[in-house]
Amino acid sequence: MTQNERRIYLIKRLIDEREIYSNTEIPTEIDGQKRLLRALFNIREPKEIDSEFLKIQDEYLKYELEEKGIVDIEDLKPIKENIYLWQGDITRLKVDAIVNAANSGMLGCFVPNHSCIDNIIHTYSGIQLRMECHRLMLEQGKNEETGKAKITSAYNLPSKYVIHTVGPIVFGELRDEHRELLKSCYNSILNLVKENNLKSVAFCCISTGEFHFPNEEAAKIAIGTVQEFLEKNKINIKVVFNVFKDKDYEIYKRLLG
Repeated sequence: MTQNERRIYLIKRLIDEREIYSNTEIPTEIDGQKRLLRALFNIREPKEIDSEFLKIQDEYLKYELEEKGIVDIEDLKPIKENIYLWQGDITRLKVDAIVNAANSGMLGCFVPNHSCIDNIIHTYSGIQLRMECHRLMLEQGKNEETGKAKITSAYNLPSKYVIHTVGPIVFGELRDEHRELLKSCYNSILNLVKENNLKSVAFCCISTGEFHFPNEEAAKIAIGTVQEFLEKNKINIKVVFNVFKDKDYEIYKRLLG
């Protein structure tokens, strides 16, 4: 199967799952097909599917990620000992774990083609990620609390794991409660890193996007909490502060000195 054939196969299978999609027209251009496939991934409910679909999906996603270019932490230059600053798409990073800024439902972003990190991670890991998150939430019996974290497989991503955390949502004035909850996110993630004997982790800018936490204050909390945890626990791990926006890159570069 060529990559084009895989894409068409996946689109048709996902359209066939629900009668409401039966009149959906498949675009002729590749970019349009990619947008449609991503949208179908994004809105699919967490339910089982046959092994043939998963095999072709996995082949398709691995090819797409290779085309984007995988970035190995071993090829990055630290900004200081065991601390890295890297700007780009977190799904390209080959580390033990990447961090996902999730919502309390923990099932990913259901908005078709949304630009949030939750949507991107779930898109390129494959539908297995949403299914695993669904199982975790069923076992827990309630939504995830702000400041907590869960670890899952990363499936088709170059990382081994995804650590999902729910950051605080800031409406109006930033309060100490928000700061403590964000600090809790970083500590919860680092505790999972420690418990699972991971050697590297890439943090996204938790809560600074859709959740409106001020970027500068969030970066100070991120750096301070990570440094405090590493010093207190005496563990040797590589930490990547992953940013996407130029503004965040400049903030982290300045704060890391």
